[in-house]
Amino acid sequence: MDLWIAHGARGSGDAGGNSVTEPLTQGLSDTVGALEAIQLGGMSLGANGLPYGLPIHPNLVHLSIGLFVIAIACDGVGALYPVEKRVFRFLALPVTRAGFHDVGWYNLLASAVISFFTVAAGAYEMLLARPLVGVRSDFGLDAVTTMLWHGVGGVLLLMAIVAMTVWRGLQRFSWRRDYGRQVQWLYLVAGVLMFALLGLHGTLGAQLAAEFGVHVSADQLLAAGMDPREVLP
Repeated sequence: MDLWIAHGARGSGDAGGNSVTEPLTQGLSDTVGALEAIQLGGMSLGANGLPYGLPIHPNLVHLSIGLFVIAIACDGVGALYPVEKRVFRFLALPVTRAGFHDVGWYNLLASAVISFFTVAAGAYEMLLARPLVGVRSDFGLDAVTTMLWHGVGGVLLLMAIVAMTVWRGLQRFSWRRDYGRQVQWLYLVAGVLMFALLGLHGTLGAQLAAEFGVHVSADQLLAAGMDPREVLP
């Protein structure tokens, strides 16, 4: 069953100023149809258009990003430790520079590993995506373009995280093994720049759910003129 739906309210202003009047597409003939299990290639899909209840990709995304941010932040604190150590001493915090760098390394390594599953889950869920039609995001992009940028960007960010993990490993085990400051300043600058890219990329992903209703049954029902409170269990 295809759940591409016209978005009457948000899609009313297209480039020419005319209201978007795309009809509901073939699969959605009645209220119950939006929520019944869907048969696609022998696989049962639920109301969110997935073979499981809730999307996996968004949860893995936050884990990948969180680990990456903690890694760069702890390495940054470790790099500036000579400036901060008196504060830690005053607060009676038993922390060491090497400890911060350890946390930075292991969190980055975990982020790189989990990001493979994050991208794989995102690719799978994108294949099953049925976004609302006639809608443009706050960036002025349609659903297909947003998914394209989000998909390609996810692969590129995965490659960047893996590259930074290799870079970090070389510093830890070879280049700066005998130094107190285990990371280069350029590495930290690159990590901060990655924060901006991750934020932009995450915004595209958020728009897929919030603007285009991807795997969000409530948005699909509202766009079809239904009341989720009455239809959803």
